[in-house]
Amino acid sequence: MSKPMSTPEYIALSAANDSPLPHPPRNLAGVSEAVAEGEVANLYEHFREHFGRPQVPGILQCFATHPPLLQQMMDLAEYMIFGDGHLGRRVKEMIATLVSSRNHCPYCADSHGFFLKLHGGSAEALDSLLAGSVDTAAITESEQTLLRFATKVNENSQAISPTDISELRSAGWTEQQIAETIHVTALFATYNRVANAFGLESQGLLMLR
Repeated sequence: MSKPMSTPEYIALSAANDSPLPHPPRNLAGVSEAVAEGEVANLYEHFREHFGRPQVPGILQCFATHPPLLQQMMDLAEYMIFGDGHLGRRVKEMIATLVSSRNHCPYCADSHGFFLKLHGGSAEALDSLLAGSVDTAAITESEQTLLRFATKVNENSQAISPTDISELRSAGWTEQQIAETIHVTALFATYNRVANAFGLESQGLLMLR
């Protein structure tokens, strides 16, 4: 059995008496925990034990329609999203919240806005990102430069140029951090489209106290 991850967001969800159950997607069925079997059931059990969360999120139930994809997405989430890499968790959650908001994905914007709060994001920064903006004193100028770059990767990636990279270097970001920003942004562009197309709704996590 693998060692459970230290995930304060899932600890908070498990401890919340009013923690919501995952909503089934309204457009296209995923693989619910009630009907999961074989490889999918094993992956769900691994998720519950490893992440310490009693329910499997709706986005994973969407990916479970193709079990090998579910495995890969769980691995990507663990190492690219739910851990510190070249970027810290707070910055990753800022990217996730902004990109999800601009892609009009209430499921991901709500989830990662909640995670951002748990990783030190201020109420002012959260409100701005949920509105699709980075123009607030609650976000540093260096972070604003990175987040504007993430927005361009999400919405106009073909226009990225060496000038964009130079501006990020001048703002203090390393090439490894810039590369990770591209990867995280692209992952959330995928998550957003899957969540929206399957019809996942906001879980109301930002309403938890």
